[in-house]
Amino acid sequence: MLASQLIFHIGFYSVVPFLAGVMRDDFGMGTLAVGIVLGARTFAQQGLFLFGGALADRWGARQSMIAGCLVRVAGFLLLAWASDFPLFLLGAVVTGIGGALFAPAMQSLVASVAERRFAEKGGRQDDPAHCAAARKNHGSTLFSLLVVCGEVGTVVGPLLATLLLKTGFDTALLVGAGVFAVMAAVFLCFLPRSHRDAPKTAGRKTASSPALGLWSCLREKQFVRFAAFYSVNLLATNQLYFGMPVELERSGAGASALAVVFAYASVLTITLQWPIARLMRKAGPDVALPLGFALQSLGFASMAALAVIPPPSGLPMLPALLLVTGLALGNMCVMPMAMGLVMEFAAGRPTGAYYGLLATAGGLAVVFGNAALAPLYELAYRPSITAFPPWLLLSLFAATTATFIRRFVPNSAPRDRHTFVPLRGRRPRRVRT
Repeated sequence: MLASQLIFHIGFYSVVPFLAGVMRDDFGMGTLAVGIVLGARTFAQQGLFLFGGALADRWGARQSMIAGCLVRVAGFLLLAWASDFPLFLLGAVVTGIGGALFAPAMQSLVASVAERRFAEKGGRQDDPAHCAAARKNHGSTLFSLLVVCGEVGTVVGPLLATLLLKTGFDTALLVGAGVFAVMAAVFLCFLPRSHRDAPKTAGRKTASSPALGLWSCLREKQFVRFAAFYSVNLLATNQLYFGMPVELERSGAGASALAVVFAYASVLTITLQWPIARLMRKAGPDVALPLGFALQSLGFASMAALAVIPPPSGLPMLPALLLVTGLALGNMCVMPMAMGLVMEFAAGRPTGAYYGLLATAGGLAVVFGNAALAPLYELAYRPSITAFPPWLLLSLFAATTATFIRRFVPNSAPRDRHTFVPLRGRRPRRVRT
């Protein structure tokens, strides 16, 4: 699974980031056409994550991942065949649908592996609080590794593309399609068939509880509220694509500095994700989630303060690097922890739809958030008092989430360092959880 995450990101980032340039430079398409194609791809992927997760619960993760790879092959072949706007749009949408089928199934499979690892290590089923914490820790550990592998693919993919693009964009698309076809064959041959029986978890319900159907996640008000607040994380990290070019132009660093920004973010994640995840597992979700969003809020606040003044001489990228540091560190704190908590929200039910809803909520936050930020960014291309509102608004979003998200952590996740557990026929004793 970790190797497939790495390869999936290599195949994706060797093609999609260069699509806009090819449409503009090779086919003479305007900014509006490019924006529609890229926006449609993002919406097709993020907006359909809930449906992709539900299908993973019904088909099984293995079948959904194979289907996702084959659909993405079809999307890349359509892009290779495209010479006009309708075909580019269709190819981009099909590519996004492939991601919507693959990613929730992968996350669901990681959660099931975490369950199995917990069971193999002899988890204490008689202590619900201990079970919840142990399962969550196994889940956050594996998701941390998944993040690191994905970031390595994010770095290697564009490097591979620079070699492939010398022979044409069609070559990059065909190689990418070949990568996903090989992945589908590997999954078919080596991934075990999914077991439909939901694993037991130490959540608010047990695996013996009646199933609530594929859309049970939508009936869980606590999880829906958690997903709504957590969606700010995707909105924040998406500003590396949407707001960062505005800042680089304001500071005079230029569009070419964007590659440096992404490389810096990837290096931070690859080197620090694992140790930060270990610290956050010890601290627990009541600390990790508020801390992560607070770091993102500080990153946006520093950007808001520096946007009103000319960039420092000799180091025009300083504001951008401060922002990236806050966003990356915050994401490293909250993402693995939130992925692990989904297992507790699911409480013994299939997790695909839960992971799908988490991603779909983030996609909706990006769509509506960026629509609100767009007119504010138009005034942020020059150092002035009008340049700080978009960054201040983002800082307030993250600060609000840092303040309230802990209220929606599953009840089974321990909140206090000590709890009193009454024993029959004895005085209450204090135990550590």
